[in-house]
Amino acid sequence: MLRPAMKRPLPFIICLTGGLLLLGVAWLIPAHLRAVDIGVIRAAGANTDVLLSTGQALEGARSLSSAQMFLRAAEIEQIGGGKGRGNLAIPINMDIHSRPAWLPLGGASPRLESVFGTSSARYAPTNIPFTDFVLKLGNLDRALAFLNASPNPVIKNLLLCRGLTNLAIFPPSQSSSGQAFDSALSICGLLVEEGTMTPAMTRVVSGLCSDALAGGGSEPLEQMLLDYLSLGQRFDWNQLQLFTARLEDAGTLRLLANAVRQSSGNESIIFSAVVLSREPAAVGTYLSNFSKTGVADLGLSLGANAGGIRELLHRNLRIEDSPLRGRLTRYEPFATFLEVARDYCWRMPAMALILRWLFYLAAGFLLAAAMHFVLPAPPALQRPLEVRGANWAREFLFALGFLLVVLLVSEPFLAQESQKAALPFRLHVPTSGAAVTAGEPGVKVSFMNPSNILTMLLFFVLQGLLYIACLVKLSEIRRQRVSSRMKLKLLENEDHLFDAGLYLGFLGTIVSFILFSLTIMPHFSLMVAYSSTSFGIVFVSLFKIFHLRPLRRQLLLEADVEPTDPVAARAAAVAA
Repeated sequence: MLRPAMKRPLPFIICLTGGLLLLGVAWLIPAHLRAVDIGVIRAAGANTDVLLSTGQALEGARSLSSAQMFLRAAEIEQIGGGKGRGNLAIPINMDIHSRPAWLPLGGASPRLESVFGTSSARYAPTNIPFTDFVLKLGNLDRALAFLNASPNPVIKNLLLCRGLTNLAIFPPSQSSSGQAFDSALSICGLLVEEGTMTPAMTRVVSGLCSDALAGGGSEPLEQMLLDYLSLGQRFDWNQLQLFTARLEDAGTLRLLANAVRQSSGNESIIFSAVVLSREPAAVGTYLSNFSKTGVADLGLSLGANAGGIRELLHRNLRIEDSPLRGRLTRYEPFATFLEVARDYCWRMPAMALILRWLFYLAAGFLLAAAMHFVLPAPPALQRPLEVRGANWAREFLFALGFLLVVLLVSEPFLAQESQKAALPFRLHVPTSGAAVTAGEPGVKVSFMNPSNILTMLLFFVLQGLLYIACLVKLSEIRRQRVSSRMKLKLLENEDHLFDAGLYLGFLGTIVSFILFSLTIMPHFSLMVAYSSTSFGIVFVSLFKIFHLRPLRRQLLLEADVEPTDPVAARAAAVAA
């Protein structure tokens, strides 16, 4: 027996080729829903300040320790190659050997050098965290004496706060452990006196001091001072000046201090991101929103220059770095296409994402059309059942399902959990004799895990697509050129399709329980498992009650008044 021939081989080849081509083009467009591609970050950073060049400028401005921070960040992220990093490391080492007196403060600071006498031989030629520096060899007394001589009213208010006795975080200044409070006041006061603090932050300090002295509570002031003290335990004077130079409010200071405390040796990356981007508030917010991966993504963006860091901060998304897409940039025409696509995704991210999804949708439609053309032509007996446009509706439904599957497979971090957290910490201050505890309670855990919400949404969308497919089949049967009696029989033939929502719902529930038992879904919820069956019951009930039942009733009435087929009646009479 000969097999039926393919309907139309040429349209099949065209649709298949076009679908695969659009699928590849859509995948190459670096636009994502919950991530930003590293190529887009690099496109945004073109022709902006470079990490190593900025480090060289800092070295030229006698900010040795800040330049060292940039060099350390470049070494961690392997930026600039050995030669590029060497161009920064060599002049830093030459300055260290020729001017060792600069190192205790991290660089040239003539005014504070005269106050503390850092040129004395009692200091080792190495960087010293500024909190430790203030507490060593009587430097705290020198700092307080220097601040007492200042005519600045903000500093006078700060020093008046030494008389407060009802402190919430620090021991009072008059107590045996009062060095911690005095050192925090000294660090803040020196930043004000040296003109490093922004006018907005200076007003914040003045307001908090006034509130504390007026009896309004000292805890906000103490928290701010504790943040400065904490940063002073990680940075020397030069680094502390540069790191806090653009702070505008105590909230940003709080976020950055928490991020530095939890950075686990990656302070140089946070420091470089703050200084290079010149947007400390955005850096603090980003690290607060992505407490687990934020530092790593910031480090990756450092190689994309200042513009790349700012783009990442403004997008407030995680970085996606596809190795395969990166390897394709070595070959044409992929390199040219990716360069244009990345620039478009940078300048018009929303339009690029919509365009990518439309390409996926069109690819799914063409692949479904190819499957339609590859099927053999129906026999003559089934031609009355053909309805114009029905196959296009089915192919569009397939395209929607194809788009959903592709997004679930290809979109990075789609089900990522919130990383926003503010953990309590313990800060040890040298010579204070105790640990100072401060912090905030953990962030409230949301009722529904994002992966559970995504799973429930997937079940709902699948049931919705199946519901629409049943409506399409119902419309197709209604328009077929056969008698009402035949239409009733065709509806009975489709009972399994009309009940498919129930089968899919049961399958989703069973699979959910299996994944939970295999610990593949650690954040499993019973609501997710039972929602699959619930959606199936709801959609199937809606279809059968409001769509299938009225059509069957109409067909039964039409069949009752239809004339009996004479050929069939004669055959029945002969059989009788």
